[in-house]
Amino acid sequence: MSSIFLKLTIFAFWYIILYMRIGNIEIKGFAALAPMAGVADRAMREICREHGAAFTVGELTSARGVTLNDKKSDSLLSCSDRERPFGSQLFGNDPEIMAQAAKRALKFNPDFIDINMGCPAPKVAGNGGGSALLKDPMLAEQIVRAVVKAVNVPVTVKMRTGFDKDGITAPEVAKRCEEAGAAAVTVHGRTRAQMYSPPVDYDTIAEVKRAVKIPVIGNGDVTDGKSAKYMYESTGCDFVFVGRGAQGNPFVFEEINAYLRGESYTPPTLEARFSVLIRQIKLMSEYKDPHIAFLEARKHTAWYMHGLEGAAALRRMCGEIDCFSDIEAICQKALEQNPNL
Repeated sequence: MSSIFLKLTIFAFWYIILYMRIGNIEIKGFAALAPMAGVADRAMREICREHGAAFTVGELTSARGVTLNDKKSDSLLSCSDRERPFGSQLFGNDPEIMAQAAKRALKFNPDFIDINMGCPAPKVAGNGGGSALLKDPMLAEQIVRAVVKAVNVPVTVKMRTGFDKDGITAPEVAKRCEEAGAAAVTVHGRTRAQMYSPPVDYDTIAEVKRAVKIPVIGNGDVTDGKSAKYMYESTGCDFVFVGRGAQGNPFVFEEINAYLRGESYTPPTLEARFSVLIRQIKLMSEYKDPHIAFLEARKHTAWYMHGLEGAAALRRMCGEIDCFSDIEAICQKALEQNPNL
């Protein structure tokens, strides 16, 4: 009986996760693509959705830039139906400006607005936005309250555990965000000072989960099915984000979904992976200036070479990409050096 009860409990656990809600939005799946400035653009978001990402969030966008009608900000906020459910992510430290920007972002029809309280970059945190808001929980609450009041879509917040080891404020900030009307919070399990290298602080994510009733999304070092399961079980979180684990590997979402459903998973062949890479770069060149697209294609192509025989030399070739033929030549060389993949 106890064994049957345990199996039923596990089944119920995954069933609940499968149908998480952000406000009135039903989220199906087990993992979503985390917002990554300069990386998770429209092309990557569409590709990841096709391969099982439950939802996507746009690149970091300056609220002040939006209110000043900055063209770049508009391009960052734009989305297609193939990315949905989709959230527009804004950063700033002025409640009124954040509210105005959120209103303007609605013209792109996002499914929700995400407020960034986690970016560690000096140009963001150094100006009082992003992770700097974790030092001022009251201001963080005021920003969420202003944005919630300004828009008619759910509002979420993405944060870190704190600004530094002496200021682990995520539980307090999350509680204040919930009281201000946030529909969900994401916690990247590192402080601003830690950037991206130390191990994830699962305990603080778990503490945030205990502090609030709204969904909590765990973020950090989720790179496959096993690490996604560990994030769920270690923190009790309601969902997980995949960030760097999806760079050059949109198939990670299919793997996670299969693993957590107890299904078998067969990775794509190297040729199939490269066909997805080519399609992603083609989409990039459609959605932005081709010159910029091919400059950015260098890092995306290099990520697809991870783990291959001769990867170091292939990555050096990626640094010289100027056109599609360059990418095709790199893929052909990789296939020749890795005939069994």
